[in-house]
Amino acid sequence: MGKMIKLTASDGHTFDAYRTDPAGTPKGGIVVIQEIFGVNIHIREIADSYAADGYLAIAPAIFDRQKTGVELGYEGDDVSAGRDLKDSASYEDAVKDLEATVAELKIAGKIGSVGFCWGGTLSYLCGARIDDVVASVVYYGGQIIPFKDEIINGASLMHFGERDGGIPLDDVEAIKTAHPESDVNIYPADHGFNCDHRGSYDEVSCKLARKRTDAFFAKHVR
Repeated sequence: MGKMIKLTASDGHTFDAYRTDPAGTPKGGIVVIQEIFGVNIHIREIADSYAADGYLAIAPAIFDRQKTGVELGYEGDDVSAGRDLKDSASYEDAVKDLEATVAELKIAGKIGSVGFCWGGTLSYLCGARIDDVVASVVYYGGQIIPFKDEIINGASLMHFGERDGGIPLDDVEAIKTAHPESDVNIYPADHGFNCDHRGSYDEVSCKLARKRTDAFFAKHVR
């Protein structure tokens, strides 16, 4: 449904991105931000689903600064490889790539972001650091705490799993306290509950979170 394109960040770095267009005039633009597993089939499917809902969606390959063509699975060595890539990545550089993605999406009108896992934290930073992002959605962003006192410029929606071993509920409460303006939701699920390619997938929580996200984008990205 989509295609790979090339984008260039403000520092001259060129990177791949998966772009998928709606059938008609876009309602707006959505940045879809990868987990630590790259722009893999799950992320492309999410981008396609937003295009099917009428948005222009682009998923930038944030790991291209470390290694191009990253597309990992969810078990064993792939998990270790993804964590190593995430640990070697710079949040500042990632934001530059996201800014370039947002610039590409401006033709669609208003812009929202949605990110998962590491990408959830990056979606939070989109809302805090990129003025043109009017609505940011976080799915189980585990590294928000160091940035929790940054001001989110637009609307904010967050989804966390109460059984997520990597994100203590105390952290979620600290985020809620720092951002009373954000709609923070907790689900009876584990980390990665949105991904039907993972053992931690929770269909009920996934559908409810998507329903809330769809309503959120319908309100703010139009």
